[in-house]
Amino acid sequence: MIQGSGRCHYHPERAGLGVCVECRRVICRECTTQFEGINRCASCLGRRLQALEGPAERREWTVGSGLLAVAGLGLVWGAVYMTLHLVMG
Repeated sequence: MIQGSGRCHYHPERAGLGVCVECRRVICRECTTQFEGINRCASCLGRRLQALEGPAERREWTVGSGLLAVAGLGLVWGAVYMTLHLVMG
């Protein structure tokens, strides 16, 4: 079988029932979960579900995003100042 053993990757004392289609590890009956009609181990299923959910919504400002906003405002005000200074001479 895959990886040279008929034993479960997560439970070496148990016989393997199948192979996870994502990581190709041998898994036992307790570790096998069908999702979208195919077998996956718990680790790969968790990654698959997280990918389907998409990125988490950001609601809070971080220090980096605050500094970026201040720098952007500084650039805008600098451009306005330079434009007015050139126009009004």
